[in-house]
Amino acid sequence: MIRPVVAGVIGWPVAHSRSPIIHRFWLARTGIDGEYSRFPVAPEALGAALGAMSALGIRGVNVTVPYKVAVMAHLATLDDSAKAVGAVNLVTALADGLAGSNTDIDGILAPLAGIALAGRRVVIAGAGGAARAAVVAMRRLQAGQIVLLARDPAKGAAMLESLGIPGDVLPMDARFKEAALLFNATTAGMMGQPPLAIDLGGMASDGIVFDAVYAPLETPLLAAARAHGLSVIDGLEMLIGQAARAFETIYGVAAPRMHDAELRALLTA
Repeated sequence: MIRPVVAGVIGWPVAHSRSPIIHRFWLARTGIDGEYSRFPVAPEALGAALGAMSALGIRGVNVTVPYKVAVMAHLATLDDSAKAVGAVNLVTALADGLAGSNTDIDGILAPLAGIALAGRRVVIAGAGGAARAAVVAMRRLQAGQIVLLARDPAKGAAMLESLGIPGDVLPMDARFKEAALLFNATTAGMMGQPPLAIDLGGMASDGIVFDAVYAPLETPLLAAARAHGLSVIDGLEMLIGQAARAFETIYGVAAPRMHDAELRALLTA
């Protein structure tokens, strides 16, 4: 008897995650016999939950806040993406133990394909797992100056040092000039959270504001960016992009991206 391929997403909280919608949509389009669910895991139960994956027949789990760094202590191996970022958002159960990878880089790079950021200033708000992925992604795009906005500048500086990537760290409310890209890697603007209060007057005229938050889709930050005449990239672009690599890793089949328009309509209904 062939068992369905079971996967899911862990976090605390996790009710807001739309990953099940995405993966179930792709499972239906590919005809794979599988399931994808939300697994709320309390902090004190993280190790036990991960250790039970194989016994429960769970092939993989995406990892959301606040576990992208904490989960690493429970894994046997890390791939190059996880090592580069120093954070994990996908755990797969292999014969020799649990393996960690980071697909957030894919989710960030995909919407920026064809956009010239080489040598230009980029601003990243946050100092957590998503911010780490964003810094690595900007380095791959050969961005010029990297400016990190952090509530705790010392934490931001430590993050850049651990990545071995130079950059400037400023308080969250600091002003900046001529930024080609602003990436929000915080939870500010998420449902139930205060908005990200950043002065967009320092954006370049052709600047782009990219918000990793996707619930709600139109965050106060994106609304402010539109009011400034700036281009925007919403959190669904990153979510779908990172999910595509996770889907292929877990289920062994490429995500059917030709249905993206239908998927976005489903996610925003």
